[in-house]
Amino acid sequence: MRICLLALLLATGSHVTGSEEDRKPNFVLMMVDDLGIGDIGCYGNDTIRTPNIDHLAAEGVRLTQHIAAAPLCTPSRAAFHTGRYALRAGLGSIGRVQVLLFLGGSGGLPPTETTFAKKLQEQGYTTGLVGKWHLGVNCEHRGDHCHHPNTHGFSYFYGLPFTLFNDCNPGEGTDVLADLKNLLWRLTLMVALALLSLVCVRVLGLLEVSVSFIVAVTCLSLLAFSVWFIPFHFLRTWNCIIMRNQEVVEQPMVLDTLPQRLLGEAQGFIERNADRPFLLFLSLAHVHTPLFNSPGFAGKSRHGLYGDNVEEVDYMIGRMTETVDRLGLANNTMMYFTSDHGGFIEDRDHRGQKGGWNGIYKGGKAMGGWEGGIRVPGIFRWPGRLPAGRVVDTPTSLMDLYPTLTHLAGSTHSHRLLDGYNLMPVLEGRTDRSQHEFMFHYCGAYLNAVRWHPPGSESVYKVHFFTPNFSPPGAGGCYKTKLCFCDGHHVTHHNPPLIYDLYTDPSESRNLTSDTEPRYQEVLQQTARAVELHRATFTRPAPNQLSWEKILWRPWLQERFIYTGLTHARTRARARAQTHTPTPQDVPAVTERCVGDTEMFVHGLYKALSECAQR
Repeated sequence: MRICLLALLLATGSHVTGSEEDRKPNFVLMMVDDLGIGDIGCYGNDTIRTPNIDHLAAEGVRLTQHIAAAPLCTPSRAAFHTGRYALRAGLGSIGRVQVLLFLGGSGGLPPTETTFAKKLQEQGYTTGLVGKWHLGVNCEHRGDHCHHPNTHGFSYFYGLPFTLFNDCNPGEGTDVLADLKNLLWRLTLMVALALLSLVCVRVLGLLEVSVSFIVAVTCLSLLAFSVWFIPFHFLRTWNCIIMRNQEVVEQPMVLDTLPQRLLGEAQGFIERNADRPFLLFLSLAHVHTPLFNSPGFAGKSRHGLYGDNVEEVDYMIGRMTETVDRLGLANNTMMYFTSDHGGFIEDRDHRGQKGGWNGIYKGGKAMGGWEGGIRVPGIFRWPGRLPAGRVVDTPTSLMDLYPTLTHLAGSTHSHRLLDGYNLMPVLEGRTDRSQHEFMFHYCGAYLNAVRWHPPGSESVYKVHFFTPNFSPPGAGGCYKTKLCFCDGHHVTHHNPPLIYDLYTDPSESRNLTSDTEPRYQEVLQQTARAVELHRATFTRPAPNQLSWEKILWRPWLQERFIYTGLTHARTRARARAQTHTPTPQDVPAVTERCVGDTEMFVHGLYKALSECAQR
């Protein structure tokens, strides 16, 4: 009898073990926005406290040459999701605007592109995105959601369909075409002055001008004024929203509690799906400006508000790791931590530095191929599968996530050209070299630099064809324009190109010549050949998703307002105002009523413009 029971127990245990082994792995991907590689303890920072991220690295694999496909949000994230350079999806800009600017624009990640989320969804995964998207929403009309996360393979979405930017926090200034807005204001004032002069001339009898002409010109001027004023003045309303799947649940979003809500949504997603294979992409709003001022972290770091935000990020990463471990999912869950690109070094005000630190690396966000804008943290943890404490120095890319995840999920390889490679041989220690012999670094739609890791060599050569012009001269960034641009007088082309060996000169400070580098001619020849082959893969250019036609605001593409709460608040305020004489205590209610009436007017104008446009 005992022997039978023992055999039964062994058989049952064997069955459970086999079931656990057969289950597909879970994936928890965590991306920070604008985080510098030098902001993290395990990458050399000894003044900002990041114990949870450091612990994640100690328990897993840390990549030291992990490269973003672009130095700005929209193109970098497009490449991350698809495993392909953003230019293949039409998200490489040929002008000054290199990211999506309005949620009501028609540009975004085309429906023809395939994301890793969609591939995993086909394999039976429950997929979720919590946080920032910034790859568009609608194409032709409100609600078509052709660019929406749900369309691109995420079963669940909660977060920012656009991004966090200064306009979301009143008093922080504006990030969107501020110079154009100022120019339009001046033109509007000139037109208004001209109209006033015309009226005065007629009233004084100095010139015979018909009233109908003045009225017509005035109406046209008001229409022209509304066309630019409504998108710019109400940016916070248009862009700063929270969606749950395809429904707007907060407009404008409340920043004070946003970090806690994103964390809670991410933890809740894991808890709801702990018994099935899942993919969660937690795309944090940190540390993009405006920076958060969370009570538990404000004033706690040694680096001002920015340091406070990085330490809050570390807290959130710790809670995510704790959730995975508490649910007993650690041994079957790959966790990944990174940033979409380097830190924004030009971003500062009277309170101090608001952007990140990129360590020893030159440049930063929006600076083309300079290392500081594209070299980012890369940490993988998977207990029992990946060796703890392993450090990988070979070049790797954010685009490698697509083939790595689809390989682990058992997805069949698509015939679509990918620019990333499966990282598992490198992560598991079966090889010390990735398959990336060449990498191509873009500034907008322009090929800015090429990285070459010759077989059998520790050298990693970087060839720059042009570089952004820093301003003022001698500075380390584009402080006059705040962001560097990719063409015209904003760049300097180099012939011959600048060449650096990142193995001996990671800060890109010593340009190699034929006198100082024996392989100088070989580097030029090999990279020129690689560029030729790379360009040959762009057989059919994708429609440009970042043209002015695509990025400018269109009322018929804008997600709808939410009025229920405001309507109830206005009703209560008006009822109270009708029952007693106003007092100083009534100021909030009266103010709310005025705001509500203004919003009703804007909504009416918005609706009229939408109906007119749709006709």
